[in-house]
Amino acid sequence: MKKIITYIKESYNELVYKVSWPTRAELSNSAVVVMFASLIIAALIFVVDGAFEAVMRFFYNQIF
Repeated sequence: MKKIITYIKESYNELVYKVSWPTRAELSNSAVVVMFASLIIAALIFVVDGAFEAVMRFFYNQIF
């Protein structure tokens, strides 16, 4: 039980005194970057999926 209490105390001290938390502005900027990156990746997957669908449709039409 003593090890668990020591672990919790050390974790608390590390989170309070050693971790550098981002400011609200830094956090907002990071969130915007993540949203734009997600939108770009989603658009890229949409285009690749459409191209793959067109290729598969072409081959299915040729076969059947």
